[in-house]
Amino acid sequence: MTYADLDPLAVQKRKIPPARRSVAGIYAFRGESSIPYESTLERDFLLLQEFNASVLDVITQPVEIPFSGRNGRRFTYTPDFLVVKRLGASHYNCYPKPLLIEVKPEAEWRAHWREWLPKWKAARHFAVQQGWVFHIYDESRIRNQTLRNVRFLEPYKRMMFDPEDTRRVLNTLQAMGGASFQYLLTRHYMGIYQATGVAHLWHLLASRQIDCDMTLPLTERTELWTVTND
Repeated sequence: MTYADLDPLAVQKRKIPPARRSVAGIYAFRGESSIPYESTLERDFLLLQEFNASVLDVITQPVEIPFSGRNGRRFTYTPDFLVVKRLGASHYNCYPKPLLIEVKPEAEWRAHWREWLPKWKAARHFAVQQGWVFHIYDESRIRNQTLRNVRFLEPYKRMMFDPEDTRRVLNTLQAMGGASFQYLLTRHYMGIYQATGVAHLWHLLASRQIDCDMTLPLTERTELWTVTND
C-alpha cells in the first residue's frame, strides 16, 4: 500500500503531456509504482528519492493550487511531486513533514522567478496549511555527490551473492556498530576473493542492506553501518 492509498488528496492531478524538447518517460519506483517524469532532472530527482531509505512514497502532480497572477487573472498551479517520509522512531507529533517539490533547472527559475513568484507563494501557503513544506529543487540539490554515488552503485544493485556471506558481513557491522569498507574487505575477503568482496559490499549498499554518508565520495575509507527502518 502506498501513501496515495492512505491519502485521497495525494494522487496525480495533471496528466503529463508528451514532451517535445525534454526527455520524458516513466520511472518504476521501487517496482511498486510508475511515476511519469518530464525531464532528465526530474528523473534524477526520482533516482535520489528511491535510494533514500527514509522516503516512503513519491506522488507525481499531487495537487492543483489556485493562485492570482501578476495581472490579476486566476490560474492553477500543479507542483511536480509530493515526497512522503517514513515516521520511523519519531513521535507522530514530530513526524517528518511531507515535501511538496517543484523541480526546475536553475537557468529557468532565475530567468522567470518574477513571473513564477505568485504561484510559488501560493504553494508555500498551501503547504503550510497541509502540514507540508514547499521546496524548489534545481541542479544544486539534485546533481550532487549523492547522485554520483547512486549512479556508481546502480550496476551492483541486482547482483547475486551467497546469503551466508551477506549474513557474516551484516553480523560484523551489527556487532561493531559500523566499520570501514577496507576493514570489511580485509576481514571477509582475502586474496583472490577480494574482487568479489568489493562487488559484494557495493551491492549491499546499492540494495540498501547497509548504509553510509552518501554526501561523501565512496572510497575504501567509507564508513558503513546497517540500515534500520525504525
